[in-house]
Amino acid sequence: MKRLFGYANEYVRQSDWKDLALLKFCLCSAGILIGTALPQKVRKPVVFTAMGVFIATYIPLILKFLRIAGEGEKEQ
Repeated sequence: MKRLFGYANEYVRQSDWKDLALLKFCLCSAGILIGTALPQKVRKPVVFTAMGVFIATYIPLILKFLRIAGEGEKEQ
């Protein structure tokens, strides 16, 4: 498992924002495909769980981006 994480870290180091954006679109599409395959009676809990995970991960990501952007503005 450590080797897989090492490979993933190296992949990210060698990637630019475009590669990571493609990865995000790929994962989003996979999630949508899985979501549409779910039976109707379990969709609602899955949607709410996915929404919670999105919010819990989006906020730290955007805060980090804003911090980095703010540091970039101070340098200029």
